[in-house]
Amino acid sequence: MELLGNLTLILLATTIVGHFSTRIGIPAVIGQLLVGIVLGPAMLGWLHLTHNLEGFAEIGVIVLMFIAGLESDLQLLKRYLKPSVFVAILGVIVPVLGTFWVAELYHLPLTESLFLGVIFAATSVSISVEVLKEMNALNSREGTTILGAAVVDDVLAVIILSVLVSTTGTAVGGHTSGNLLVTTLMQVVYFAAIYFVVKWLAPYMAKMGKRLMIPMGETLMAIILCFGMAYVAELVGLSDVVGAFFAGIAISQTSVKSTVDRHIEPVGYAVFIPVFFVSIGLNMDFNGLGKQLGFILVLTVVAVVSKLVGAGGGAKLAGFSWLSSTAVGAGMVSRGEMALIIAQIGYQAKLMSPVRYSAIVAAIILATLVAPFLLRLTMNQVTKGQKDRSKVRPLND
Repeated sequence: MELLGNLTLILLATTIVGHFSTRIGIPAVIGQLLVGIVLGPAMLGWLHLTHNLEGFAEIGVIVLMFIAGLESDLQLLKRYLKPSVFVAILGVIVPVLGTFWVAELYHLPLTESLFLGVIFAATSVSISVEVLKEMNALNSREGTTILGAAVVDDVLAVIILSVLVSTTGTAVGGHTSGNLLVTTLMQVVYFAAIYFVVKWLAPYMAKMGKRLMIPMGETLMAIILCFGMAYVAELVGLSDVVGAFFAGIAISQTSVKSTVDRHIEPVGYAVFIPVFFVSIGLNMDFNGLGKQLGFILVLTVVAVVSKLVGAGGGAKLAGFSWLSSTAVGAGMVSRGEMALIIAQIGYQAKLMSPVRYSAIVAAIILATLVAPFLLRLTMNQVTKGQKDRSKVRPLND
């Protein structure tokens, strides 16, 4: 009964707020995040992140990233692989150094300083995907680079986290330094297996779906592949969103792409995806944060600027214009669920003191709230610049 009441409240609030957010030109996802903050422990206390809501939220981000993969152009992803790697590497190095400096400034222990860098090295591209979809820019050069870089970024962050937890932390979920090499090898095998999935498994499952004598057979087979790849990704120490994204790419190469896309979007956006965005806001709690306000503000500013400079610098090195580079950097600013998950893992592994945990979560959410505004602003400038250039060209002919 509690779950039904919570879902009713979330869907009612996100529908109303999303409508008015879009009407005044604010990304709908911002309204959904604010619903979580207002209705959650931070303000009214009407909603709390229960185990059931966490399950809905996890399905929401998996479906969102599956849709992102489904609507991505594989040829464009291949074409922009080089800039994606540049963006990801610099987008990890600069935030690690920047947030490590903040930790040293506030005299945090060395282990906690290192872990803080790992938290803010991560990127959650789910919010950027939503903004890019709203702007019809998901398959633009900037959008494709952001998607590719986010995957590489996620892998790098997971590897660094694995090393840090294995060498300095308390074992979490049975992972110790003894199986670090095995975990790394399993991740390599996982990425190698993606080629097999795209080439053979996904087309075979698509054909099976067409032959099934049940409604929406193709979509059911696609969801099975999505959840299966997300589950295996978690088993080998990666984020489930990585598996979901590549499952979407695999299905996008089959003849059932448009059918699956048409069926799965209404389900995702009607229920699961709004719950995911609200859940990020529900992690916010203002209790006891007054004394750490300076730390939160400095950490938030460094988190935003370091990702903007690092990822944007990587795009510039890869040959992008300053405007496009800034847009790519803005698309990588959001930390969202990836940073929250890493923070929780580190907290359980005793890599972070309870005193700083709430402040770090607050900084993650603040950086996540800023990200959609930055991305929309910079992408609008990119679009405006492209239109201006197209008007100038005929005059030069």
